[in-house]
Amino acid sequence: MASKTFHYGGEQVDVHWDSRLCIHVSECGRAKGELFVGGRKPWCQPDLVSNDAVAEVCERCPTGALTYDRKDNGPAEQAAPTNTVTVLNNGPLYLRGELAIDGAPDDMQGVRFRAALCRCGLSKNKPFCDNSHEKAEFHDSGAVGETGEGTTQSGGPLNVTPVEDGPLVVNGNLTIIAASGLPRWSGIKTALCRCGHSNNKPFCDGTHKTIGFRSG
Repeated sequence: MASKTFHYGGEQVDVHWDSRLCIHVSECGRAKGELFVGGRKPWCQPDLVSNDAVAEVCERCPTGALTYDRKDNGPAEQAAPTNTVTVLNNGPLYLRGELAIDGAPDDMQGVRFRAALCRCGLSKNKPFCDNSHEKAEFHDSGAVGETGEGTTQSGGPLNVTPVEDGPLVVNGNLTIIAASGLPRWSGIKTALCRCGHSNNKPFCDGTHKTIGFRSG
């Protein structure tokens, strides 16, 4: 997967936009201030806002498409203290935390902390979401019906393995947040559906085998 990252330099901080990960959630464009302005060239101008504001806006991006490098000795992005997967209504899985996604290219720096993973089964950029769920009219309310076995910690490494023609196997301290915004499941290992057809979403129930799901 060829790099499609665009760089916007500033005197004190640089911004990087990875178009391979962007699904146009518009957290950047709707943020207060002049950092991102649609139709302007260049649309991102880091020197028009404070360095802290650049960091805050970039870290809003749920997909990891936006990252930054500070040159003022300010703090770099850190993993969220709690590893979470948020199940979006009719949409992807939003991950935050200390992420290690197997197979992610080394130059996809943003997915170390934030990622949007496909759960409709149709993305052409698996395991990442590419908005295919919208055209396919994928429907799932984002409810989470299980509670898990719990954890004694909230952070630490979260390893995500996209199994070939199978689910996303997740290992590490994890809290799953329903589309309602409420934490519903916590544990240290689970398998999440990515074929789009499990009857126990967001968890895998083996349906990928019966429908012949292909991850390639």
